[in-house]
Amino acid sequence: MLGYFLEHNEAKYTERRERVYTCMRIPKELEKLMIFGFFLCVDAFLYVFTLLPLRVLLAVLRLLTLPCCGFSGSRLLQPAQVCDVLKGLILVLCFSMMHYVDYSMMYHLIRGQSVIKLYLIYNMLEVADRLFSSFGQDILDALYWTATEPKERKRDSIGVIPHFIMAVFYVFLHAILIMVQASTLNVAFNSHNKSLLTIMMSNNFVEIKGSVFKKFEKNNLFQMSNSDIKERFTSYVLLLIVCLRNMEQFAWNPDHLWVLFPDVLMVVLSEVAVDIIKHAFITKFNDITADVYSEYRASLAFDLVSSRQKNACTDYSDSVARRMGFIPLPLAVLLIRVVMSSVKVQGALSYTCVFLFYLGLVSLKVLNSIVLLGKSCVYVKRANMEDKLFERPSTAPPSSGKPPSKTEQERSSRPPTPPPEPEQPLPSLSKEEEGEAQAASELKHRTPKEDLLEIDRFTICGNRID
Repeated sequence: MLGYFLEHNEAKYTERRERVYTCMRIPKELEKLMIFGFFLCVDAFLYVFTLLPLRVLLAVLRLLTLPCCGFSGSRLLQPAQVCDVLKGLILVLCFSMMHYVDYSMMYHLIRGQSVIKLYLIYNMLEVADRLFSSFGQDILDALYWTATEPKERKRDSIGVIPHFIMAVFYVFLHAILIMVQASTLNVAFNSHNKSLLTIMMSNNFVEIKGSVFKKFEKNNLFQMSNSDIKERFTSYVLLLIVCLRNMEQFAWNPDHLWVLFPDVLMVVLSEVAVDIIKHAFITKFNDITADVYSEYRASLAFDLVSSRQKNACTDYSDSVARRMGFIPLPLAVLLIRVVMSSVKVQGALSYTCVFLFYLGLVSLKVLNSIVLLGKSCVYVKRANMEDKLFERPSTAPPSSGKPPSKTEQERSSRPPTPPPEPEQPLPSLSKEEEGEAQAASELKHRTPKEDLLEIDRFTICGNRID
């Protein structure tokens, strides 16, 4: 009879047990990050409907009252007000252009296609949505910077009007693309055998195959987590649009809502299951602990707190868009278009209900912002990032050949302090490993360099199981 002494390989089996515990912790830690990021997207999305119209109205009132109050200062409007006016104009123009797009005709055109063709169309739309999101924020940022650029600088741009036309064209095309996605999902919901909906949900599990067996570092996993948050929020808005269109077709019969409920639940649960499985195996194969999601959550909280400061460099909704790739303008245009076509407002009572609904949205936005800000302050304190909130970003040297100040000369004349000698000699690294370690050390809000070096060595060697 053979005897097995597992204590001889104690380190090996302890590591295996820790991997099991990590996989068991992934759903809880991942959902904490997902819920926090979801409410960040909700806050940025509600901003478009609630506070943006008020800010645009205040900017217009400033322009109208400027001759009476007198002109003082170098700008008619502050840079933040200029950006708000541009966003409002983009929303109004794109909404008026969306009236020429017939949603019913698009639905019947998609419904006449075969199942395989619709499956291919849906995959192409997902890829196009990611490409539009990545390039769209650059277009909007270029517009905002061109409109608020200091006048004394030498301009090397094509002007505000061409950038504005590009931004309107982008938001309109992105809104149409999301409308086609919603129409395809609506066709899948209304199909008799539900085969198209099953195929579309199985497409989420194909995503596991394309990402699980790849090498991931902590910064790459952070980008994937942000993308998953954005995709989950977008899918929920698409489900809302599908429910609105179906309820309109059945004269707002509440019994039909229970018919849609199983399909909606299947879509939501498949999204959650795919994210959990994907992140669990990515962290397992790349030897990443579950605590990394608390670091990601602290990074998002840091972006929120820093954007709420008085001298913030960027607007909160723009920082969320840059971090997660979520641009609320096209989605807001489509949702306004669907709501306006689905809900008929007639009479004084209806307009009163609309006004009360708007006040409810404003209250929800303010309450959500207060809770998010409080939670973000707690996460920032736990991660010991309070000191970084007061650090000013380094600016480029002035182009006007002014001599440096006395303090700058004293700083430059000081001899550099020698680095402390290490207590233990570090192992020699190759050039590739040194480059990976240097790139990892430049990331913000990460664990110490030793942990990142170990992760980099593991990912360089490959995902192997002994």
